[in-house]
Amino acid sequence: MTEINACPCRLGQNYRKGRSVTNMNFLDYLLPVEVRTSLMGRMMQKMGVERQLKIIPDQIAVTNRAVDRCRSCGHQAECSTWLDSHEQADTPPEYCRNADLIARLQHAAGLR
Repeated sequence: MTEINACPCRLGQNYRKGRSVTNMNFLDYLLPVEVRTSLMGRMMQKMGVERQLKIIPDQIAVTNRAVDRCRSCGHQAECSTWLDSHEQADTPPEYCRNADLIARLQHAAGLR
């Protein structure tokens, strides 16, 4: 099966902090954006930052970049399982490419 490697230039802070680049197979890449957006929204809710994300400056651009990071991730099944098994959490799973954004939003919301 064809694999698509996530481009380091799209990983932003997570790549520079030494997080691994995950290979995605072609079918993972074709998952609808709605699926990944749903996962991202659920993650933001579990982390308690969904409201903070809606009120930050340049919210649309920040959200679009977060969706792009989520879309380029190869952990959709793991993420869905993790989200289903956690009612609330302080930190996202280590593979989450939006962990830095979540931490900044938690800090801004006074949760950290």
